[in-house]
Amino acid sequence: MSTTKNLNNKEAIDKLKSLVDEIMICLFCTDLETDDGSTCRPMSAIKVCDEGNIWFFSEKNSDKNKAIEKGKNVQLFFSHPGKSSYLVVNGEAEIILDKTKIEELWTPVAKIWFEEGKEDPNISVIKVSPTTAYYWDTAGNQMINFIKMVASVATGTNLITGNQGALNV
Repeated sequence: MSTTKNLNNKEAIDKLKSLVDEIMICLFCTDLETDDGSTCRPMSAIKVCDEGNIWFFSEKNSDKNKAIEKGKNVQLFFSHPGKSSYLVVNGEAEIILDKTKIEELWTPVAKIWFEEGKEDPNISVIKVSPTTAYYWDTAGNQMINFIKMVASVATGTNLITGNQGALNV
């Protein structure tokens, strides 16, 4: 049985950090008016800061950055099916070109996309400030939940537990 636990402020930011750190990869969607999925692309989140903003590296001239310049509203879909953890974030995106912020967020993995490292002239950072967020987080891993599902069918009682709710950051 799922329990609704809406979280606020620090508790919401801590849950957001926990889920993003665990899942990392999301579908990052721009041009929400088209609503056809063609403007969703996989992106790796760098971190969630103490204010609840989600940070990404991106190429300055990417289609994603061009779309953000036209409309700042984005959606992020995080999914960890192995743990049955999911997160949907609606937010406002901002492109940051500040070298200090790039230095602060830099990780060696980013060099895969930015061969010249932190000094790559095509690097930018995207900050997504959540406006709304909702999570689903089922207790246990996929195998345990499968066993619980089989037992639930046999007993007629839902044995799968978890939490869901709004994250108000």
